[in-house]
Amino acid sequence: MMRIAIAGASGRMGRMLIEAIHQSVDLTLTVALDQPASPTLGQDASAFLGVSSGVMITDQLSALKQADCLIDFTRPEGSLLHLQACVAHQVNMVIGTTGFDEAGKAAIAQAAESIAVVFAPNMSVGVNATLKLLDLAARILNEGYDVEVFEAHHKHKVDAPSGTALKMGEVIANAWGKPLDDIATWARHGLTGPRETGSIGFSSVRGGDIVGDHTVYFCGTGERIEITHKSSSRAGYAEGSLRAARFLAGKSAGLFDMQTVLSL
Repeated sequence: MMRIAIAGASGRMGRMLIEAIHQSVDLTLTVALDQPASPTLGQDASAFLGVSSGVMITDQLSALKQADCLIDFTRPEGSLLHLQACVAHQVNMVIGTTGFDEAGKAAIAQAAESIAVVFAPNMSVGVNATLKLLDLAARILNEGYDVEVFEAHHKHKVDAPSGTALKMGEVIANAWGKPLDDIATWARHGLTGPRETGSIGFSSVRGGDIVGDHTVYFCGTGERIEITHKSSSRAGYAEGSLRAARFLAGKSAGLFDMQTVLSL
């Protein structure tokens, strides 16, 4: 049995991960982490399922020595703190957190010299299949088409555009042989003038309980191609994360993404 630790154990994603582990036959929950101020500290991590796991929610990062892999969908500052603890205790890590700055990404890359890390903006198998389709579409539709990336998420999401939307833009820009930052349009307001040829526009919606919708538009003359992925629950993210954790079994170091995990 592979021993799994969950960060943000009392959050929406944390609970989905705990439920997925409970339903698995080859993984076991051994550590459940949450913030020092969490009212759930000391409670059984699986209590919300009506079962007892024997694992109490804690804020003590030293508990990670009881795990083989940590799965983290928290905030950048929290994930980086957990990353340091994983390096200290030689625990592999799956990072689904988004919103890292360049320094944070560099810290993850450095840690991956000591432990094995899967770091991806979206753990969903469907989203990663969508990224593969976008790469193909961008190579075919590389002239005469304007590209727009639209994403919508729940009102609690704190970063925009989403990490998945940014990854979609990066995939298209890479297919065109250009850095995304050189061709991205992040916002439009007022008299913007005509659209710049070869640019990639981004639009974000935040509201309600939207789990995650992403659509990329390839807008040509007389036609429009739309490639869309919609999440109706976080179950897809959880199952993809468990696949990533299994992928890391037996690995001692290295930085991987979901495309590698899924052999895409």
